[in-house]
Amino acid sequence: MMIFCLFLWVILYSQYTYCSHACPKNCICEQETSVQCFRVQSVPPVISNNVKKIHLGYNHLKELRVRDFSGLPGLEEVVLSSCGIEQIDANTFRSHVLLKTLDLQKNKLRQLPRGLPSGLEILHLGHNRIHSLQESALEGLKKLRVLNLQNNQISTLRANTLTLLQKLECLYLDGNKIESIHSAPRLPFLNWLSMGSNRISSISSTFFSSLQLLKTLDLSSNRLAKVPHDLPQSLVHLNLDRNQIRSLRTRDMSQLHNLITLSVSSNRLVSVDGGLRLPNLSVCELAGNQLQILPGRLTSKLEKLDCRQNNIQEITFQQLAGMKLLKHLFLENNSIQNFEASALRNCIQLTNLALEQNLLSAIPHGLPETLVRLDLKGNNIDTIHEHELKPLRRLQVLNLRSNKLSTLPALNLPKLKLLYLDGNPWQCSCELLKVKKALVAKDVEIRPDFCTEPVHESLDEWRAYVLAQDICEKQTRDLLLESQTEHTDNDEYDDYDL
Repeated sequence: MMIFCLFLWVILYSQYTYCSHACPKNCICEQETSVQCFRVQSVPPVISNNVKKIHLGYNHLKELRVRDFSGLPGLEEVVLSSCGIEQIDANTFRSHVLLKTLDLQKNKLRQLPRGLPSGLEILHLGHNRIHSLQESALEGLKKLRVLNLQNNQISTLRANTLTLLQKLECLYLDGNKIESIHSAPRLPFLNWLSMGSNRISSISSTFFSSLQLLKTLDLSSNRLAKVPHDLPQSLVHLNLDRNQIRSLRTRDMSQLHNLITLSVSSNRLVSVDGGLRLPNLSVCELAGNQLQILPGRLTSKLEKLDCRQNNIQEITFQQLAGMKLLKHLFLENNSIQNFEASALRNCIQLTNLALEQNLLSAIPHGLPETLVRLDLKGNNIDTIHEHELKPLRRLQVLNLRSNKLSTLPALNLPKLKLLYLDGNPWQCSCELLKVKKALVAKDVEIRPDFCTEPVHESLDEWRAYVLAQDICEKQTRDLLLESQTEHTDNDEYDDYDL
């Protein structure tokens, strides 16, 4: 027992000694392997040879010298983000053969650090002022898997420079000044390429020839007028939002058999080939274009179709016939006047239908009973019949704002939770008040001022409204009393008859 107590004392004392003396001022040391420092203006002195991670982010370190990290041979991760670093001496990290991750994001670097260790796997250099990629700086990084260069000032992309990174899997070049891409980099393991928010207007037809494992490609917010040629068939996610593309053609995309997500929102699309076949497509985003016809026959596996903010005028059964797995259909802000009866009858899993801001004069007939949310705000609907909504036994949210409704039928919707009714010219009749009370009794959330108008400037109008409320209550009491009297009379007659 005494030996155990002595052993415990030695451990506690060593920990106390380390925390009290070895850990530099303004730093937090977790055992001997991790150090995080705050409000320092230089790299703290040698802490321990066993340190594996040092976090110096959000400090003031204008430049880094070779000697700053010379006493830390076991480093595996260094975080130096948001430090205002302008200069890094060549070979500052070369001797750190165990270093795997180096984070230099959000500094003031104008060029890539030179003399990086060959074992580096993750390099973050985003949000700096780097204007070019020097081949000498990347030479020897044969194990680099992730290179983040987003939000710099890079204008030219040389394939030969990138080809040095044979193990590269993820490359981030968003937010630079790249205008065109000509030569093809040989990056056999690249699966993620992000080049959004550049100035790219053209891409060489051979650019993707050596990127046969590429799964995610982001070219959003560029100046592309058409879908790039010869996209790799390995693609799973393709983002072309905010370009100038006018059409989606079969010849540009027929090879994309593995594509699951396609986003071409906020372009100038006027047509989508009717024969465009993407057999595994699950999500299709085409919002903010100039489409006049809903794209049909895309794939039977589609689960989400977003065609908001287009010029679509009608919806037909033929367009949606093959979409049996469709769950989300967004058609708001179009010019839809004609919604063919039972156009959605094959969409047996549809849960969310958005038709706000269109020109519909009635609720579409034959809506699928699977709907959970139905948005009809901002149309020209003036009448709702009970049978139009009765099949929607799973509906939880119904939005009828800003239509031309003056009355509302009894809503037998057992799952309904939210009902939006404001912005309609309601006539607060006794029948409408009954509907309101029935909804409130079922805990349906509606605005409390529905059919409870504010005090009018004209006192006579307000008194008329209050009088109408009293009349409704009196009618209800009279009907109830009449019913009770009739029931009592019948009881007396039955008793007499017996």
